[in-house]
Amino acid sequence: MSKAPRKIIIDTDPGQDDAFAILLALASPEDLEVLGITAVAGNVPLALTERNARIVCELAGRHDVKVFAGCDRPLVRPLVTAEHVHGKTGLDGPEMIEPTMALQEAHAVDFLIETLRAEAPGSVTLCPLGPLTNIASAFRKAPDVVGRVAEIVLMGGAYFEVGNITPAAEFNIYVDPEAAAEVFAAGVPIVVMPLDVTHKVLTTRARVERIRALGSRVGQVAAEWADFFERFDVAKYGTEGGPLHDPCVVAYLLKPELFSGRLINVEIETQSALTLGMTVADWWGVTDRKANAYFVGDVDAQGFFDLLTERLARL
Repeated sequence: MSKAPRKIIIDTDPGQDDAFAILLALASPEDLEVLGITAVAGNVPLALTERNARIVCELAGRHDVKVFAGCDRPLVRPLVTAEHVHGKTGLDGPEMIEPTMALQEAHAVDFLIETLRAEAPGSVTLCPLGPLTNIASAFRKAPDVVGRVAEIVLMGGAYFEVGNITPAAEFNIYVDPEAAAEVFAAGVPIVVMPLDVTHKVLTTRARVERIRALGSRVGQVAAEWADFFERFDVAKYGTEGGPLHDPCVVAYLLKPELFSGRLINVEIETQSALTLGMTVADWWGVTDRKANAYFVGDVDAQGFFDLLTERLARL
């Protein structure tokens, strides 16, 4: 008797690596039931992130997936975006056609609240791949749904790798540190995929060519996304490929045994001009602060790419 697929909501700001994460989830229906995709402003502004989410669904042949537009700016700060990494559309690289599937009329925050109220308590996992504005907004607007969330598995933060948008902060947390602080303090079980782990899943030539060799439209587009996306990190870090940050979230849901980490306390810096958005991770247990997150530190990178390639081949 196989167990029912895990119900998830993907909260995202696509981004090439977000696109990989969405494709990986949509290619795994026996494991994951995607209840909806909520878009947030982050890598690029909201008008592009909701469009990009629909483009990726259509690429996967899934016009049935509901996509909702959410918050167009952080809780209290002006929006910071990352066109310097993802290009002006957020999905630069291959030629992408305008999506034909409709954007849902409801606001993403209302969809999150209504879905968490409608589904059985503890049955929905939230998968934020961008700034945590939508999630924090839902928790603020409807505190009753916080205790109904099964788990939050998110990409964000860093400890040993410190920052990628500032010397101290990772982009997703930096964009809306107040939202991150509220989500980390909410008491929901959290799994964190920080740069410490995502920087280990690199799009080496051989790995990208395996995806290209799938010979499908998905394989071709994904390989071109990887080609475009990696140029920034290869130049910056001197690595032999770019990190696929966001698919780590979905890979963890599919094969948690690929990852290892520690249950620790993670606090978000919201005051300091120097370290704003830093995820202060008590990896060594030097405080008596209560553990609030499973902070992932390592990954079987080849196992990750084997899984990704095998699932993309289905689309």
